[in-house]
Amino acid sequence: MTETNTLPPTVVRTPGGLFIAGTRITLYDVMDYLAADWPPHLIRQWLNLTEQQITDVMQYIGAHRAELEAEYQQVLQQTEDIRQYWDVRNRERLVHTATKPPTPGQEAARAKLQAWKAKLEQSC
Repeated sequence: MTETNTLPPTVVRTPGGLFIAGTRITLYDVMDYLAADWPPHLIRQWLNLTEQQITDVMQYIGAHRAELEAEYQQVLQQTEDIRQYWDVRNRERLVHTATKPPTPGQEAARAKLQAWKAKLEQSC
């Protein structure tokens, strides 16, 4: 991309995308607030940005909106792919864990938990 030469000092590109320099705030975060109709002054306050930071970011977003939107869609897709991967992985792990016999300590803890549940049901 040729944008590297046009980045204001407030905006930095990292392997993770475009960030506000010195923060962990992405331009995509700011775009989310803009999409939710937040005015820039409230975004600035909420994200604890300086006036210069929000001005630079808003100018950059305005000048590169189409590129940012396309890049953001890729970020969202990657995030969804990762979420689905871990959902499947965790589901498999949960099934595996559920089929294991409980350890002796777990047996006692489960019995105690069942006793507390029974006691709570009686008091209701």
